[in-house]
Amino acid sequence: MATTFFTRKPRELSYNPKRPVWKEKPSALYQTVKAVVLIVFSLSILTPILLVVSTSLADTEQLVKAGGFVLWPERPTLEAYATIFKGPMVLQSLGVSMLITAVGTILALFVTITMAYATSRPVLFGRPVILAVLFTLLFAPGLIPSFLMIRQLGLLDSLWSLILPGIFGAFNFVVMRSFFMNIPGELIESARIDGANDWQILWRIVMPLSKAVIAVVGLFYAVGFWNSFFNALLYINDHSKWPIQLLLRNFVVQGSGAADQLGITTTPPPQSIQMAVVVVALVPILMVYPFLQKHFAKGVITGAVKG
Repeated sequence: MATTFFTRKPRELSYNPKRPVWKEKPSALYQTVKAVVLIVFSLSILTPILLVVSTSLADTEQLVKAGGFVLWPERPTLEAYATIFKGPMVLQSLGVSMLITAVGTILALFVTITMAYATSRPVLFGRPVILAVLFTLLFAPGLIPSFLMIRQLGLLDSLWSLILPGIFGAFNFVVMRSFFMNIPGELIESARIDGANDWQILWRIVMPLSKAVIAVVGLFYAVGFWNSFFNALLYINDHSKWPIQLLLRNFVVQGSGAADQLGITTTPPPQSIQMAVVVVALVPILMVYPFLQKHFAKGVITGAVKG
């Protein structure tokens, strides 16, 4: 009896040993729970957007009946959009925001890429210098010193006051530098042996290999410049230089009292006007994402474990 027990063959595994565990077909319960979570998460994102768009398209009667916000317009109308575009303020603000975003993103990428590449290479005194540089980036100058510096530089009421303070982000710098450090050093050395200088190495070797992280960091900078309004609130007094986000902020805070800035006297309900401005401020930055989606999806998994 004991001999039979010790000589029994081990029970065969129920799964294929050649197939990794994570490639096994998930259970029906797991798939159902995952589907429910994804649906709930998607609805939590899409419902506010639908509420904003529907309210901007709803007519006065439905808004009054619904108490200010509607989830689906019964009689869609573009009255709110026609109203905000009657005056020049919205178009001017859109132009200012596009200019700030374009120029700011280009300058920010240039500064971040060059500094990240420089600090990712061996430098004099090595690691202590890198740590000292990173340590200083953790501390913001504060509101009053920033305002005094902008005033001392003569940048009040200048669009440069909305660009220069945001052209360098410590988080984006760390991400970019970490990516550059993973580029094989043999590529750099072989290019240097062939006579390439640092600018040629950066432009012809490092940047083509870093399209994904550059796209991600560039999108972060672009969204930051587009959504920024606090610097404009502090430094810009000329209404013609307001970005769209500051104009939107005034509509949300002042409500119907901000209609005078549009140069019109009769307007639809304030909720419809506010939501129309929100949509106008949201659409341009959303149009950029499809062009960066491929690189963005690759960039966000940079540094993940690969099999």
